[in-house]
Amino acid sequence: MTTMEPAPALVHLDSPFINFRDFDFGEGSHGYRWVNAKRFQLASEALDDRSVLAALIADPQFRDTYDGAGVQDWPRHGQWWLDRITPDTYRAVDDATAADTIHSWAGRHGDVPEQLQSRLRQEVYTPIRTATSRYVLGQLPEDAFHDYGPIHMDYHELVLVDRSAATLTLLVAAGD
Repeated sequence: MTTMEPAPALVHLDSPFINFRDFDFGEGSHGYRWVNAKRFQLASEALDDRSVLAALIADPQFRDTYDGAGVQDWPRHGQWWLDRITPDTYRAVDDATAADTIHSWAGRHGDVPEQLQSRLRQEVYTPIRTATSRYVLGQLPEDAFHDYGPIHMDYHELVLVDRSAATLTLLVAAGD
């Protein structure tokens, strides 16, 4: 008799990366900023959002410090120890709040070039608008920083759950 592993709640699809350096800011500055989107297919069974957030945190793709090393088998995520992040560290936000978080951050150093605006609309603002629920990673305590964090400036993390498309998108926007 063989035992079957349960199907994963999430299946990683892709990880589009937007590097602000790739766009002409003219007299302005790109500020060494970037957006990383990790997109996942949601399992067909209807998990509640807290269970979906727990599945994201448990997924190997979540173990990324966004420092260029990529996904590793280590107990870190972003600037934090992995065990300090739970579904309860995320708070629900509406689409306007989520979009404004990224919009304010992206325009911090001046006007955003139209080509970059177009990419942000496609990869960030449209998924924010079409998501059925949105979460922002809340403030974590000082002792949650891992052994070489904080390493990013203006770190923003959003989780977008789109039930109609059966997808989850983890958006990380930061500057080096």
